Order: sequence, then structure tokens, then C-alpha cells
Amino acid sequence: MHLYTQSLSPNGQRVGVFMKEKNIEIPATEIDLRGGQNLSEEHRARNPFGRVPVLELDSGSFLSESNAICLYLEGIHPDPNLFGSSAEEKAIIEMWSRRVELNVLMPVAQAFRNITGFFKDREKIVPEWGEVSAEAAQAAVALFDDHLAGSKYICGDRYSIADMTLAITLNFAKSVGQDLLGSKHIARWHTEVTSRPSFAP
Repeated sequence: MHLYTQSLSPNGQRVGVFMKEKNIEIPATEIDLRGGQNLSEEHRARNPFGRVPVLELDSGSFLSESNAICLYLEGIHPDPNLFGSSAEEKAIIEMWSRRVELNVLMPVAQAFRNITGFFKDREKIVPEWGEVSAEAAQAAVALFDDHLAGSKYICGDRYSIADMTLAITLNFAKSVGQDLLGSKHIARWHTEVTSRPSFAP
């Protein structure tokens, strides 16, 4: 297998942290997003949407979307389990993972793109939408803070991919000037999650 990624991007980090949790090593190539390497014909042959990460399988086929890549790796390296064991546990982890992606990760990404103008050479920038997105992310994090008042991790007493995704998203938000870590329970949870060896540089 071979991984094409941008290891500092949130989705690249998600696959990277997941691999560390599983103690998996896969040869990787860094793709230059700022320089537009992800939009090259060579990379679009791997993923027509021109995004990273992409995992090339031994069969020669390609998997994209970070969650799909992590799910595949979970299938071939089931321990430690990060997606859930029972049908109920899997559904609960998926539910919270989707809540993280839709209500925090996506707004943070939109805030970053539209406020910083990082990709202004290739997409229309709407600063007002960036501000609205930043406010939406803040409101969603407040709901997660309420939830974590009665829960060690997002899905109870066990660490899962939902925790991983939210922690990476909040780290990214802070790195681009949006600090979402001020709430009491979020701060406690974030310290615990990011102290795991998989989050070490």
C-alpha cells in the first residue's frame, strides 16, 4: 500500500493518528496543496476530486476520504478497536462522528478557507460565510462541552475515532486563529485525548 497525503491537513492528520493508534506503517508521499499538486492529472487519476488523503491498495485501486481509509485499516487491523464492536456501539460512534464532521469539522474548514483565503487562486472566497461558519462551529462545540460534562470520551468510557476527529479539528481551528478550547469539559477532554502517544509529533 501507499498513502498520498498532506500530513498537516485535518484529514491527513486523522489518517496519520489512526495509523499510530494501530501501530501501522505505510509508505507515504506528501502532496503540495498550496502549490496545487493535488489538482494535477497524476493525482486526479487517484482521486478525481483532487483531494487528499488517498490510499493506494496492493490491488492497484484507490481509496479516498479519510474516514473510508480509516474504516479499511480497521478492517485489516481490528485491534485496538476504534469504530465499535457491537452493532449498537458502531452506530453510536458513527452518530457522534457524523456530528463532529457536519457540525464542527465542516464549519471550521469553511471558516479557514473563506477567512484566510488560502485557496483564493482556485475558488471564490466569501469572508462573510467564513464568519458565519466560525460562529456555527463555536455553537456546536458548546453542545459537545455539555455532552462531555457527563462522559469521559465522546462515546462514553471508550476512546474512538469520534474523539480523534474532534481533537484534530480543534487543534486545526486553533492553528488558524479560532480557539474553541475554552470550555471546561472540552478542555479536560482535549488534554486527555491529545496526551495520547498517537498525537505526539
